[in-house]
Amino acid sequence: MHIISWNVNGVRASVKKGLIDIIHDSKADIYCLQETKAQDDQVQEALEELKGYKIYSNSATKKGYSGVAILSNNEPIAVTVDMGIEEHDDEGRVICAEYADFFLVNVYVPNSGAGLKRLEYRSTWDNAFKNYLKNLQNKKPIIVTGDFNVAHSAIDLKNDKSNYNKTSGYTQTEIDGLDGILSIGLKDTFRELHPDTVKYSFWSMRFNARKNNAGWRIDYFLVSEKLLPKVKDAIIDNDTFGSDHCPVELILK
Repeated sequence: MHIISWNVNGVRASVKKGLIDIIHDSKADIYCLQETKAQDDQVQEALEELKGYKIYSNSATKKGYSGVAILSNNEPIAVTVDMGIEEHDDEGRVICAEYADFFLVNVYVPNSGAGLKRLEYRSTWDNAFKNYLKNLQNKKPIIVTGDFNVAHSAIDLKNDKSNYNKTSGYTQTEIDGLDGILSIGLKDTFRELHPDTVKYSFWSMRFNARKNNAGWRIDYFLVSEKLLPKVKDAIIDNDTFGSDHCPVELILK
């Protein structure tokens, strides 16, 4: 099974940059999108030329903001959205598809914002998400993918010292939040398979960051420990363009 995840920074803009062909060419079984920046009907309309996939989405109450989608070539047993917590459920950040052997959760974790204005909220969100995942994992193994908006350790961003505890995405609070999520028995597939590889999945649109590879690894595939032996590869696809992120991939035996 081949699963791909990509923060497309606007699904309608991404379609204009060739998203449909990119998905078709990938031949992925499941394609997860984050930051669709579109309402559910707009996601369906933007992807109307996509063949062979069922489209499931969760949009924010605020138009043109956030949003996630799962595109699956096999119909899931069930699809649910949100965590069931009112304060966290109006931004379209979580969608879950249940398959025979696992739950697949696609997430767009809140950014702590300029000046870390949302850091306290982010901490609350991370804890709620951890509990949500723990409840799912009590039923069957889980695969969690998406934009987590945090570099987990120094190897995961170009300029670690100058950003630590100063920049959104690399504060101890956010690192602790991801540690908490991993603590329920999840493994970071890319780092498990490539412990010393320096590779990034996000680059600022400023300062020629992508050209200079001054990036961050903030997009992940986490799996339950039980699924780790089935992980054949975890890939960061730096050669696909069309967003300030690149796709990340999981291949299961």
